[in-house]
Amino acid sequence: MGNLDYTQVLNKIENTRRFGNEPGVVVTAQVIKVLREKGKQKRIIPYIHVAGTNGKGSVCAFFSSILKKEHMRVGTFVSPHLVDFEERITVDGRMIPKEDVTRLGNYLLDIDFGIGLTMFDYCLAMALLYFEEQQCDYMVIETGLGGRLDSTNAIGTPQCAVITKIGYDHMAILGSDIADIAAEKAGIIKENGTVVVEQQDKRAMQVIEQEAQKKHARIITVEQSDIARCSGYALRLCGTFQWENAAAAELAARYVLGKRYGGPEYEMQYDKTEPKREETDLNKRIKSALEEAVWPGRMEIVSKEPFLLVDGAHNSNGVDALKESLMQMYPGEKFCFFMGVMADKDYDVMIREILPLAEEFYTVTPDSDRALQASHLADFIRKEGVKATELSGVDEIGRHLKRDTKNVAFGSLYFIGELKQHRI
Repeated sequence: MGNLDYTQVLNKIENTRRFGNEPGVVVTAQVIKVLREKGKQKRIIPYIHVAGTNGKGSVCAFFSSILKKEHMRVGTFVSPHLVDFEERITVDGRMIPKEDVTRLGNYLLDIDFGIGLTMFDYCLAMALLYFEEQQCDYMVIETGLGGRLDSTNAIGTPQCAVITKIGYDHMAILGSDIADIAAEKAGIIKENGTVVVEQQDKRAMQVIEQEAQKKHARIITVEQSDIARCSGYALRLCGTFQWENAAAAELAARYVLGKRYGGPEYEMQYDKTEPKREETDLNKRIKSALEEAVWPGRMEIVSKEPFLLVDGAHNSNGVDALKESLMQMYPGEKFCFFMGVMADKDYDVMIREILPLAEEFYTVTPDSDRALQASHLADFIRKEGVKATELSGVDEIGRHLKRDTKNVAFGSLYFIGELKQHRI
């Protein structure tokens, strides 16, 4: 077994290819096969599989919180990380220790899997091994990209799948039409499975329904009454869009727990035409779990004086949700925006969406070879008629935070992660 230290392990994993020659689903199938042959992957832990364009991480956080409240040991796998690599792999909210990253990383890097692994493939393999070692009762697995061909789609048949809001993102890979993108996301639906679906564009919903029908799968839709109910909860995750994510997680959790325990108490205990319901002990625990859930970097207020809210809104749908939430939370106010995005995002649509709320912009180049240059972003914003200033780095943001205007930083999670790391 290798003797690389923690930093060397991460460097080696993080410097593998972002995309492989084979689809991720093929790679992970081979990885699981080899690990089973070595006696290291003895069982597939029951899991929930989450796909979508926006809201995946929030649903994972909400769902994990509910199952933890029900005394389940829950392993959660998400990506990317904001600050620390260990954020990707957690058990009951606790990050995988660095020594386990080092140990499992050395083990995986030493194996000839007979196929090329990407960074994501290594991370997923590490999570599967760690969750088994930790004797998790359930796993919560977030897709990396798309769904149909994603590495996570090789794990097996989930207890329940969840498809969050679908919008335009990664179009060079998933397609430029909403129906094409929906088809990739709907690829996580398995034969005779169950999928919880958030409210969608009509064309996206048609694709999901067709896939579910073809797979003889059951669809549980998030209704407006579900969203209205969650709107009355004191969620720590800010933003009106989080009500729907919370509702999706609750519906999925009730279904999964119902499969485990059975009994009518796991069915929704209220009239679907009304947001109210009987306050049973289970309902109280679910409400408490949803209110306790945290998901850093998403509509997170990191400072009150001066005010700074950060949000990983990195595509047009995310920015639309950010805009609606800001308008509802702070009606009539203008904001000073700090923005950093990847060059392959629809930044022009994002900017035009948020412009009506902007007093001025500051732009930053995220630390990524895919980043859009701050100068280019600032030039585009100025052409739209709003003041914009490019900064040389995240470390400059602190000096430009306004005292009499609310500051909002949004864009790439790489950018949000850098900002949080600087603890501005």
